[in-house]
Amino acid sequence: MKKSGKIILCCCFFCLMVLAMMPAALAQVALKQGASGNEVFMLQTKLKEIGYYQGEADGAFGSGTRSAVINFQLDCGLTADGIVGTQTWQALRDYRVSDTSRGQVDRRLGQRIAGYAQNFYGVPYVWAGRSPSGFDCSGFVSYVFAQNGVSLPRMADEQYNVGMWVNRADLQPGDLVFFSTYEAGASHVGIYIGNGQFVHASSGAGQVVSTSLYSQYYQARYLGARRVA
Repeated sequence: MKKSGKIILCCCFFCLMVLAMMPAALAQVALKQGASGNEVFMLQTKLKEIGYYQGEADGAFGSGTRSAVINFQLDCGLTADGIVGTQTWQALRDYRVSDTSRGQVDRRLGQRIAGYAQNFYGVPYVWAGRSPSGFDCSGFVSYVFAQNGVSLPRMADEQYNVGMWVNRADLQPGDLVFFSTYEAGASHVGIYIGNGQFVHASSGAGQVVSTSLYSQYYQARYLGARRVA
């Protein structure tokens, strides 16, 4: 084996050992947005392992990491301040994900995403927009998911290849729904919010709105759904 290969294996082994042990000394390190370094990398890796963080473990404590921490704290009954102190480190060390609890966590995350998306009703549609001052469809989706700790590609056709397929009859809040509109393939995307409705940045309406999946226009152009949360 080449020397570089040995180094990579040693680094991977070290990270796995640290994550498994989550030593008490680490619990003394308080982390918050703006922090960086190995402790943040280990935090992000642990959050990814238990399903709260979908971004890259890059050692930089940004808004996506903070959202993931807050969601974890809420589910654990901790003060949801986005700061990783002694109690949050301890909860992370002790946390175990069973198949049942993982499904519950996923559903809660999807519900949070669906609820958060509805805060943006009336925000104007802006071509290539991806901020609360203006969104296009995929910019809206990627922004909403990022604020909930989930990193998505920027474009609708790329988002269409992420996550798992979902039958229309099995849709849950937070699922992505795709349509073939102005061009073939996935050219429009929204977030399912329940009761046959999805929220999206609509060029036709000129703003973020909710629409029925079964409206004549969208039912005829429905392409499929993906579950990312």
